[in-house]
Amino acid sequence: MASKKSYLDSLRKVSLFSSCSTKDLEKIAKAGDEVSLPAGALVIDQGQTGREAFIIISGTATVRRNGKKVAVLASGAVVGELSLLDHGPRTASVTTDTDCVMLVISQRQFLAVIDAIPALSHKLLATLAGRIRELDRQYFG
Repeated sequence: MASKKSYLDSLRKVSLFSSCSTKDLEKIAKAGDEVSLPAGALVIDQGQTGREAFIIISGTATVRRNGKKVAVLASGAVVGELSLLDHGPRTASVTTDTDCVMLVISQRQFLAVIDAIPALSHKLLATLAGRIRELDRQYFG
């Protein structure tokens, strides 16, 4: 089991949670469940319905979209965060490269955290707006 300090350190690295206080991060950590996955485990399968997000506490994972490697992620990275907002299809697959410890947060748990930490919803909206702007720049120039 990962230590509380490693949870908080990893959560601090997540841009979505960067403005949260230690007390807020503790609430987020409590909302999640720790899972240990071996190297080679499929965490997220592209096209499947999403119901939770995963925060990497330790280890690394590779993100592939349509079979093409798009990123390698490590401690503090979050995957599947769109599933915290809807139950749409996963936009990429994620596989562990090494043994990993992850914090899993379901949509229901995350919405309860937002109710407890209203400022988090503002950060979430700003983060999503920034991503949309970046995608717009990449697509339209």
